[in-house]
Amino acid sequence: MKTLIIGPSWVGDMMMSQSLYRTLKMTHPEIEIDVMAPAWCRALLNKMPEVNQTIAMPIGHGRLALSERYQLGKQLRSDSYDHAIVLPNSFKSALIPFFAKIPLRTGWKGEARYGLLNDRRTLDKYAFPLMVERYIALAYPKGDIQAATDLPQPLLYPQLVVDSLEARETKAEFDLPDDLPLIGFCPGAEFGPAKRWPDYHYAALADMLAKQEAKIVIFGSEKDRAVGESIISKMAFADKCINLAGLTSLEKAVNLISCCKAVVTNDSGLMHIAAALDRPLIALYGPSSPDFTPPLSEKAEVIRLISGYHKVRKGDAQEGYHQSLIDIKPELVFDKLMTLLNRLQKSSEKESAK
Repeated sequence: MKTLIIGPSWVGDMMMSQSLYRTLKMTHPEIEIDVMAPAWCRALLNKMPEVNQTIAMPIGHGRLALSERYQLGKQLRSDSYDHAIVLPNSFKSALIPFFAKIPLRTGWKGEARYGLLNDRRTLDKYAFPLMVERYIALAYPKGDIQAATDLPQPLLYPQLVVDSLEARETKAEFDLPDDLPLIGFCPGAEFGPAKRWPDYHYAALADMLAKQEAKIVIFGSEKDRAVGESIISKMAFADKCINLAGLTSLEKAVNLISCCKAVVTNDSGLMHIAAALDRPLIALYGPSSPDFTPPLSEKAEVIRLISGYHKVRKGDAQEGYHQSLIDIKPELVFDKLMTLLNRLQKSSEKESAK
């Protein structure tokens, strides 16, 4: 069976979509999965062994571009896909499989999409509280999965595969030490500081970790570079921290995160990448909620001091931060991280002794 997935456009959503690919491979070992997604996604999709081919989506997010979508669909007709699964809920995202004349076209109802999808599912948000559950449900025939409780357990979480030699070469390229544990910081977040743990808290935590002989590595995009510099400027042990935000490609950032002993992160796409790399991580939440898109890992510890979802784009406290994130003190994060690492170390030693 040859299947085309119309993938999401956000880092976190793309990572969670791997659970669908893994489930499809488990239920149909012979399946061939191609994913159409923005070109930047190739760095992630190349590290998902379930994906056969990445097809670049040249149309920018939010554009209808009906004629271009028709041409893309027409070009895909020769690939003889049996099945398409459309993950975004927008009307336009279902157009290309329709124009490609793929026989079975699956997706949630979303923006109606009558006619475009001929295997259209109606979503009960309360029956599928997690986004990853909604993705995985599309791997099964309509009617087989009525709620998340019907999904086979355990769920197949995302698992990126990084070549160890490639990771070592990337580490050497950025002159990162082999004799010190690397702790990754991901201090960026969409929508600005309202979802970010304060830079001065990151700095205080970095100093605590530096006293433990750790090297701090800051990851992020170019727009996160200033945040990284602000963290370093507030540190007492600034020489123990390197700011790589904006200096690496996404692929190299993934390679380097795979080398980290642990990661401390805001609610962001890099959080989901760290979880998929099986790195011990502390995820810091404020107004956004882990109830819908938590880090999918048994090695993740979520810290959040408030409950419920708060639709906040601008923080209500100093420098635009949200008070709930300010209230998460560096000492708490340090203690949680040390406890997590100690627990995982003891678990590893117990397994080795068997």
